Amino acid sequence: MRAVLQRVRSASVTVGGEVVGAIGAGVCVLVGVTHSDEPHTAQILADKVWNLRMMPDEQGRIGRSVADARGEILLISQFTLYGDVSRGRRPSWAGAAKPQLAEPLIEEVGRALRTMGAHVETGVFGADMVVSIENDGPVTLILDI
Repeated sequence: MRAVLQRVRSASVTVGGEVVGAIGAGVCVLVGVTHSDEPHTAQILADKVWNLRMMPDEQGRIGRSVADARGEILLISQFTLYGDVSRGRRPSWAGAAKPQLAEPLIEEVGRALRTMGAHVETGVFGADMVVSIENDGPVTLILDI
């Protein structure tokens, strides 16, 4: 799995003109799934997202986890994270898992985060989504699990 985490003051996702998920301060997590990913991979990613120190502490330094900061999470599936642009001008999506594999794993990440105590909002798998974020920092991290 590959994820892009952006610390946000707020974030929302809109599908068909309707807001389907919105959070306050926390992290927007864009997640891509590849062919070798499995439920265990989703659990590892969820644990990393929830416990990764990327939130400001009392001194304004990056020193607290999302869990410590009681941050919210906006979880968005994004197969384009596995786009390969090493040749030519058209990305290859060969590294991205098929929806039958990817959707349950994205859902597993959300379930695992909720089990840990996270407030998680999501987009709609496979939909054309508009994601609005107000970056905080900005702080952006890339995870490959």
